[in-house]
Amino acid sequence: MNDHAAVKAALRAMPIETPSWAYGNSGTRFKVFAQQGVPRDAYEKIADAAVVHRLTGAAPSVALHIPWDRVDDFADLARFAADQGIAIGAINPNVFQDNDYKLGSVCHPDPRVRRKALDHLLECVDIMDATGSSILSLWFADGTNYAGQDSIAARQDRLADALSQTYDRLGPDQRMLVEYKLFEPHFYSMDLPDWGTSYAHCVALGDRAQVLVDTGHHAPGTNIEFLVTVLRRFGKLGGFHFNSRNYADDDLMVGAADPFQLFRIMHELVRADAIAPEANVAFMLDQCHNLEAKVPALIRSVLNVQEATAKALLVDADALAAAQSGGDVLAAHAVLMDAYATDVRPLLAEMRAEAGLDPDPIAAYHRSGYQQRIETERVGGQQAGWGA
Repeated sequence: MNDHAAVKAALRAMPIETPSWAYGNSGTRFKVFAQQGVPRDAYEKIADAAVVHRLTGAAPSVALHIPWDRVDDFADLARFAADQGIAIGAINPNVFQDNDYKLGSVCHPDPRVRRKALDHLLECVDIMDATGSSILSLWFADGTNYAGQDSIAARQDRLADALSQTYDRLGPDQRMLVEYKLFEPHFYSMDLPDWGTSYAHCVALGDRAQVLVDTGHHAPGTNIEFLVTVLRRFGKLGGFHFNSRNYADDDLMVGAADPFQLFRIMHELVRADAIAPEANVAFMLDQCHNLEAKVPALIRSVLNVQEATAKALLVDADALAAAQSGGDVLAAHAVLMDAYATDVRPLLAEMRAEAGLDPDPIAAYHRSGYQQRIETERVGGQQAGWGA
């Protein structure tokens, strides 16, 4: 796509959701480093998310994590978000931080624990109804550490049963995205270890169950753009959790560790017409900002996705197809590399200026004084986050 106007139009139409938990304190297994100005409740998280959207024009929704973001009145929280200019996005249940879930949640050998986990999933669908959310985003920490610890087959049956009951509770305009993870917290078997297992469960459930791809949840060397292409071909690519990894599920800023991988993924999505809203592929950041300030880190992450996508949109599709059909390996590779080597920052700055935004959202944030204001105002109370 060499038409810069078309590139800008495609980017303006592509929403990138931010996660509420990325605005709170986070860290490693060893230590959480608290920061000044961190939100103390879901309302303050939404206020920060709204700032990211106002400065980038590209982040119109914020995902919630329950119970981290539980409030007394979810309809009121949705109204507050609307007043801030954004919407509530995906609802993410938490079935991994309770002592009962030591041996799993929906796959636990004890039916009482399974019932507790399922009730929480159904509660989250109620929250979807109250907030207007259309996506239930599921990730399970369930698995085993030792051979013989539990029946792998029985755990798959339990998982299928819980997914089926939750799926049946969804409304006609709601869908379920099923995430997977190769390892961690369990190291012998994960009950949803890969995209194939997630795909198989989604196929059994129906059209409104799709696979959720997290870029950090694969074995080293996994060709993520390949699996994206396959899932899209079969109508089962539901969404992305964007981040970066160096060793495992590092949850670093998207595009930080391997920007070329992000470009390759976005190229396949562009080729499959999957970035437009009507494609119904949900793009969300899923990151932990342990060292860097939260709001500017999320702004930077949005910009990283936009830059990779802009380069993907600039791939000369005709030249690429001609080289591929002619078997010219080097020419085909060169088409991709030419697009990847393009400096798209002037194009993106122009796009923002045309939309009435500051061409440099990071600089605009620092000039705004917002960081200083929240550090002054958010004193006292309990900061959002998790302890370690």
